[in-house]
Amino acid sequence: MFSLFTTRHLHFGMRGLTNYHLSCCVNTLLQTLSATWEILDLLEKWEAARGRRDSRNVPQELKRVLSAMRGDLPQPAPHRDFLHCLDRNCIRLGMQHDADEVFLSILNLMQQQMDDRALALEIQNLYKISVETHLQCLECSSIQTRSSYMLSLPLHIKEDTNSLESCMTSFFEHQELRGINRCFCAQCGMKRTSKQGVKLLSLPRILCVHLKRFRNMHSSTLKLDCRVTFPETFDFLEILQDAFSTGFEQKDTKYTLYAVIVHSGYAACGHYTAYVRHRVNKHWYYADDSHVQQTSWEEVKTTYGGHCRETAYMLMYRRDFKEEGRQPEFSG
Repeated sequence: MFSLFTTRHLHFGMRGLTNYHLSCCVNTLLQTLSATWEILDLLEKWEAARGRRDSRNVPQELKRVLSAMRGDLPQPAPHRDFLHCLDRNCIRLGMQHDADEVFLSILNLMQQQMDDRALALEIQNLYKISVETHLQCLECSSIQTRSSYMLSLPLHIKEDTNSLESCMTSFFEHQELRGINRCFCAQCGMKRTSKQGVKLLSLPRILCVHLKRFRNMHSSTLKLDCRVTFPETFDFLEILQDAFSTGFEQKDTKYTLYAVIVHSGYAACGHYTAYVRHRVNKHWYYADDSHVQQTSWEEVKTTYGGHCRETAYMLMYRRDFKEEGRQPEFSG
């Protein structure tokens, strides 16, 4: 017999995931991918050309597990086939993994293994941050421009107190490249000290922010538990007025947080959990492997860090569309 909380929980279709051979990293990513409902909506349009199941095909197995996670059954969603599929693609079971690296690997494997290129690009475009890099030689003042894209925004954090806004501002500030970081100048024909800047060409529907809490120091990896605050909603135009290229044309620059991947412990021995904001009831839920419970925005904010080892590591924001005629709703 289910408790009153469990019945309410099942009504909104939240399912946990068993920790299988140190799978907490993948479990939290699956919870955030499940909350990224656009992914399954696109995968449901896709049928592999060969028409049969392939145990090495990541998008096929991801489609199956995300469909199962939408169900209302009390037991954890079955996901071992997906874990074994990742293992066959060199994301090994029984090992500690970095959540951002696994996230990017899953997106890359989807691009490689989907035979519908148009749908594969639609999935990639959900996360695609298009940027323009300007490199100016400080000797001859010539400028080189290159366009590229990222699927997550990697933000360096300081070893004291940070905010998402300050980390973003730092990312888009001009940097001088000196010494071993000097770049080759075609005009001068040699490496020169230069100034580098990044400008936004377009923003994604889903913004994945990677807070770079791990540092390689003296042949070992250390974790920074310092405080990094982040808002439930923000507007790029208000934070980064000078970060946009002249060709930027998007009108919708406001984002609302819907998932937080949390790392607890140390660099060499840690555990991942997730906070996810439900699409239907707008409440926050906490997912720790097979255990899922309703929580609050106040609890999400405890992952800012600075006083404990449970710290936010990845943030997932969804862009608000004015033409959809709705405003973001906030949780209590």
